[in-house]
Amino acid sequence: MPRLDKKLKLHGFNNLTKTLSFNIYDINYADTPAQQNDYIEYIDEEYNAARLTGILSEVTSIIGANILNVAHQDYDPQGASVTMLISEEPVASEHISNEEMPGPLPETVVAHLDKSHITVHTYPESHPDTGISTFRADIDVSTCGRISPLRALNFLIHSFDSDIVIMDYRVRGFTRDVRGRKYYIDHEINSIQNFIARDTKNIYQMVDVNVYQENIFHTKMMLTEFELDNYLFGMDATDLGSSVRKKIKKRLKQEMLEIFSGRNI
Repeated sequence: MPRLDKKLKLHGFNNLTKTLSFNIYDINYADTPAQQNDYIEYIDEEYNAARLTGILSEVTSIIGANILNVAHQDYDPQGASVTMLISEEPVASEHISNEEMPGPLPETVVAHLDKSHITVHTYPESHPDTGISTFRADIDVSTCGRISPLRALNFLIHSFDSDIVIMDYRVRGFTRDVRGRKYYIDHEINSIQNFIARDTKNIYQMVDVNVYQENIFHTKMMLTEFELDNYLFGMDATDLGSSVRKKIKKRLKQEMLEIFSGRNI
């Protein structure tokens, strides 16, 4: 992977497409049908289309882009979607810089006009037999040009109750310098973890699966600490007997491990 000069002069538009994709999971235990319905209603209200639009608007600001168009929708019986078309700032510098630093980064990132977008879709659900209730948010931040979706990484992780986070980052296409030499990536990276804040790393177990030669990076995260009260909806652990608490813990941990590993246990 070539190391780019910070003052590399490009031939026209930076054609690289950088895409950061998230699957964010929140896990809960809701025992009765009424509690399960309450959980779905709570998630639908907490992460409705208006709230999601606000989150994505902040992402746009963090990465240094402008909103061109917003489409949002709440669904019946549950779930919401938001899609934003965005453009990058006009060129004010010849520098290309996507340094490996914890984000969000405060400085403005300047770049060419682009064909970029941000999307989010939510999927709340409950299992009537096991009491397990989950909320999944799928987020894609795709930028074309010099700005990087990695700058919004930490903000997105902390914008949701993230028990498990599964991330993919890929750089596609190529751009050319003025001599015609092709570049298939415009910044150094060997792991998405390089862009995650230290305090976040301290509370998650992480696994990488990377394909460096294809500029594909994959990281999975799962919370390491487990406090039962944080996973109970509509009840307190102190109101439950020890055998019931043990049974619920087992169910919750199994659910988390299955999602983290991508297979049934």
